[in-house]
Amino acid sequence: MIEACQLTKIFRDKKRGEIRAVDNVSFRCQPGQIFGLLGVNGAGKTTCLRLLATILQPSSGTASVAGCDIVTDPETVRANIGFLSTATALYGRLSAQEMVEYFGRLHGLSNDVLRQRIDAIFATLDMNDFRDRRCDKLSTGMKQKVSIARTLVHDPPVMIFDEPTHGLDVLVARTVINFIRDCRARGKTVIFSTHVMSEVEKLCDTVAIIHNSRILAEGTLTQLRVTTGAQDVEDIFIKIVEGTR
Repeated sequence: MIEACQLTKIFRDKKRGEIRAVDNVSFRCQPGQIFGLLGVNGAGKTTCLRLLATILQPSSGTASVAGCDIVTDPETVRANIGFLSTATALYGRLSAQEMVEYFGRLHGLSNDVLRQRIDAIFATLDMNDFRDRRCDKLSTGMKQKVSIARTLVHDPPVMIFDEPTHGLDVLVARTVINFIRDCRARGKTVIFSTHVMSEVEKLCDTVAIIHNSRILAEGTLTQLRVTTGAQDVEDIFIKIVEGTR
């Protein structure tokens, strides 16, 4: 499970002063479910996920991921998560297989287990045709598959997805969406940020609408439809956001 409790991140800028990127955010994400963070660009989604992944430290509040505190036990948190976005770079001189192997060894997998995991993942994602090709020679879609493979290689119980389909073509985005569904089907705890309304409707069991660094509403789409009186996800979002003005 992921449980955030009054999570806050403040940045300080010489010109702009204090910037609250995440402001008093609390929520729970259960195993076997997809929890969606829906918000426009700059709403605080990425900062929130980076806090959960221990890439950033909170200014106040905390969160537990797979039973481990992100402040007091960040190394164990990192061992239990997979983090996927479109902004994660690959090392161009490594092949697809070498890249995934590297991350498997970072997570302490034995040679036999690592070999089995790579063979299974490469078969599932249809990557065998380019497993020995250097990452700097891969297409965007191939690179994203390598990112998925390295995210999944240690079979973490918690998956964090930060706008993972942004900038991808329809076919690759579909592969990513199917992968996220598969994570849920396998009982993993999944948190997924997006600004694409259709992805929320396709994937999310529970949705939190985040705007100006704060969560304004949370619930299933059915609950949010009842609350707002709107049916379309975009209309739900607009009604909740405009209701705070």
